[in-house]
Amino acid sequence: MDDIASLRRILRSSRNIAMVGLSDQWYRPSHFVAKYLQQHGYRIFPVNPRLAGTTLLGEPVVASVLDLPHPVDMVDVFRRSADVLPIAEQAIQIGARVLWQQIGVVNREADALVRAAGLDSVMDRCVKIEHGRIFGGLNWVGVNTGVISAKRPV
Repeated sequence: MDDIASLRRILRSSRNIAMVGLSDQWYRPSHFVAKYLQQHGYRIFPVNPRLAGTTLLGEPVVASVLDLPHPVDMVDVFRRSADVLPIAEQAIQIGARVLWQQIGVVNREADALVRAAGLDSVMDRCVKIEHGRIFGGLNWVGVNTGVISAKRPV
């Protein structure tokens, strides 16, 4: 799932995002990504068994994807690659449309499973970086986004 059109479609249609492994530490990448997504109009749903029952970034934290109180479009995974398969199974079970494995997270078995179930799958990419690259923002700090066009994104 590397083409820009597919990533753009996913990021436009996935407004409710379960963030599995979201940290309460402000300096952790998952926390940074969650704040960025909130600031760009997404609703995040923290999933972290260690923090279940607390509130993180204004949202209640649940222990498992199966405990989410609202439907989600995307399950964004900040866990070790070996931990992704059960999360992928849960994403299918709750009717998510996308399984997104963050940078450094690659579980090919989970990828094949969700694709076979009709979900979109993204591996080894950051939602925040891709959003900034596709919809603008990274170029403000001198990053070459690789997206050159005189047209507005569709």
